[in-house]
Amino acid sequence: MKKLLFLFLFLNQVLIAQDNSNWPCFRGNQALNGYANVQLPKSLKLLWTFKTEDAIKSSPIVQNGNIYIGSNDGYIYSISDKGVLNWKYKSATSIESPPLYLDNTIYASSLEGSVYAIEAKSGKLKWEYKTDGQISGSANWVFSADKKSKRIMVGSYDFFLHCINISTGKAVWKYETENYINGTPSTNGEHAAFGGCDGNLYLVDVKTGKLADKIEIGTYMAASATIEGGKAYFGNYDGGFYCANLKTKKIEWTYKGKMPTISSPAVSGDKVVVGSQDKSVYCFEKSTGKLLWTFKTLGKVDSSPVIAKNTVVIGSGDGRIYMIDLNKGEKIWSYEIGKPITSTPAVVKNMVVIGSEDGSVYAFGVK
Repeated sequence: MKKLLFLFLFLNQVLIAQDNSNWPCFRGNQALNGYANVQLPKSLKLLWTFKTEDAIKSSPIVQNGNIYIGSNDGYIYSISDKGVLNWKYKSATSIESPPLYLDNTIYASSLEGSVYAIEAKSGKLKWEYKTDGQISGSANWVFSADKKSKRIMVGSYDFFLHCINISTGKAVWKYETENYINGTPSTNGEHAAFGGCDGNLYLVDVKTGKLADKIEIGTYMAASATIEGGKAYFGNYDGGFYCANLKTKKIEWTYKGKMPTISSPAVSGDKVVVGSQDKSVYCFEKSTGKLLWTFKTLGKVDSSPVIAKNTVVIGSGDGRIYMIDLNKGEKIWSYEIGKPITSTPAVVKNMVVIGSEDGSVYAFGVK
């Protein structure tokens, strides 16, 4: 029994260490909760920058010491944690969606509607899957029904949520909505939660591709939902922010904002944090929707926040990346890049990485 307990604790520590060092997908995990188990210092220093040939709206991921990110120049980049190019892969058009790392493969999607599976080490193409519309959100992954294989899911402007076999690059199922799908589907392993331009939050069975339910939200949803504790948190283009109970299929609380919410929320403990195009970052009490604090920036906040223990990390259209105290809503630190930031940060142990519309990737840490 003692040996088993020791093994369990050891494996737990290994998993935590891996999580601290890696940020393998948009928002950090399949539920898209935007949480990093990392203690950041009160101030960060610029470690390096990496220049691409066009604006970066994609968000970085970090895996095994390498950064992966797309650019509007049409390339998917692999960069070392020292800021040195490993490889780049040329797609047909801009890559605005964040990549996904899964089983030594990078999955990246383009505005012309293709999903690329690329070997993470070499940058060689394994397969390409084509949809009939642009892809703005990242892919997410789930197990097959028998748990023996993995699949990725991605939404497209062709109105479909596509589920793809990662071994073959062939469709497993497709679910058709009534309009464009914008964001990344979040998942609890049973259902995918996502929205789009038809004003609904969809819950789709990830094994069968069949609709479990949908919740009307009034207007289109440009961002991604976060799943936490049987509930989904998300904003819409009217400025509303919602908590939906996935069991009862009812909205539990709503905050009525004034400007569109393009940002995807981060959840930790009893708090939910999200950005708004009214130039603010909002923090709500998770259970009630009570507004706890508001942090003002000088530009639209389309970047999605990451909560690193008691710190919120987020970019702004004012060209700055901020660290905000999660409990007080006060600025801890900021760095002025100078061009709008719509990219979402990747936060790992000893490093924060983000892209900017000036075409560069920025890495911050402690020198």
